[in-house]
Amino acid sequence: MGAGLLASRLVLALVFLVAGAAKAFDFSGARQAVASFAVPPRLSGPVARAMPLAEVAVAVALVPVASAPYAAIGACLLLLGFIAAIGNAMAHGRAPECHCFGQVHSAPVGWNTLARNSVLLALAGFVAIAGRGDGGTSATHWLTKLSAPWLVAVAAGALVLGLVSFQVWFSLQLLAQNGRTLGRLEALEAAFADLAGRPLGASMPVTAPLGAGLAAGGLRVGSAAPGFSLTALDGEEHSLSSLLAAGRPLLLIFTDSGCGPCEALLPEVARWQRRYSRRLTIALVAGGDGQRSRDKAERHHLEPVLLQPGREVADAYRARGTPTAVVVGVDGLIASPVVGGAEAIATLVDQAARVVLPVEVARSENGHRNGHATPSVDDSGVGQRVPALSLTDLDGSDVALVEVVGERAVVLFWNPGCGFCQRMLPELKALELAPPPGAPKVLVLSAGDPEEARQQGLRSTVLVDTGSAAAHALGAGGTPMAVLVEGGRVASTVAAGAQAVFELVHAAAQQTQRAPEESPLER
Repeated sequence: MGAGLLASRLVLALVFLVAGAAKAFDFSGARQAVASFAVPPRLSGPVARAMPLAEVAVAVALVPVASAPYAAIGACLLLLGFIAAIGNAMAHGRAPECHCFGQVHSAPVGWNTLARNSVLLALAGFVAIAGRGDGGTSATHWLTKLSAPWLVAVAAGALVLGLVSFQVWFSLQLLAQNGRTLGRLEALEAAFADLAGRPLGASMPVTAPLGAGLAAGGLRVGSAAPGFSLTALDGEEHSLSSLLAAGRPLLLIFTDSGCGPCEALLPEVARWQRRYSRRLTIALVAGGDGQRSRDKAERHHLEPVLLQPGREVADAYRARGTPTAVVVGVDGLIASPVVGGAEAIATLVDQAARVVLPVEVARSENGHRNGHATPSVDDSGVGQRVPALSLTDLDGSDVALVEVVGERAVVLFWNPGCGFCQRMLPELKALELAPPPGAPKVLVLSAGDPEEARQQGLRSTVLVDTGSAAAHALGAGGTPMAVLVEGGRVASTVAAGAQAVFELVHAAAQQTQRAPEESPLER
């Protein structure tokens, strides 16, 4: 029995030592893992600090014969706590990352995790019960028989072994990080490969090859993105069209309040939202417990965070599991496959923030768009009255939209941070200087920074459309887009993209030249 007790003690000591040391070197990951097991936020930090200390203390105390039974009782208490937390998570249908061995090994909890902890609990119980009367063979007794030179040699060997082990671990982490970096670079090269050699001024594809090099699924790229309406944590309703109204691509990240990898990703999401705010709209669609999602959003300063009661939106986008992500272009079409996992999502963000997704329709000779059928025209807004909204000009003065529009105008929906608005800016200024005969005036409704709009030097009247209220009312879901207004009513379908906007202006001018006394609504 003595040999069995010694073996059990050493196995337990090794397991607890590795687990405690790994957690100590990855405190942020340990804290996120603790929080994912429904530990209150104010306690997750202290628990994450105390846990590795307790595990290392148990590991050290298991080695001497005298303290081994008491250490085994401590091990039993820790393992019972782990088993209870895992069982509670599984009973509620959650599978957070156990983070049992820090960065050395982490996987979602399941029956295998319960079985492993149960085996360790049995070993700890054996040591605690059988070791009370006879602690078994001492693991350190042989050291007392060594001479001083041999003790020094053993200590030096242990130190060298520790340093070599650390170097191996560090090298593996470095190689893994380099591999992730190379993977991102390869994915970016694949994303831009089809742009190489493209003639200057050639039409861009409607969707950039986002998600290249990543294992992915979801809806077909280029298909219509499913619409939705969800309530954010601040109580505001958000729809797909409202999230696209700023004229930027939309990245939807599907998370769950009980998902450990989701929790670990949130600091990165907050950084992306700050860094790419002018190029990419990033919204989280959170499932699970709403209060826990609220706590996490407040902790990391995330917004918008949309609450998903079930999985209806995730299922509509075919987003299996969490965390997963997909990009929707400003044209309302799926712009990327659905990708899963922190690394794949980070690569997708890199691609989406660098690849400009067009709004305009690139036409070919047959009137189709890069091999896809031309989408049907939505004329549901034709004939509606201009909404009675009060906007502000660039000087901050309140003006009525109806009065500024006047009898006839092309209302251009604009955003200074939109790449395609920037591309059409020189041609727009040329149009302002030399409009075609009979062309209506151009009224610019800008959803971006008023100061940036002022710096662009437009001659046309520019109004600030805060919250894109006017754009929503007139059916514009992105920038640059435009509608023709005559007699206080919408007189055209929404023109999407620079080419379509200029065509609308010239078509309105030609109508004036052909029949100046007749408006399109009277025909």
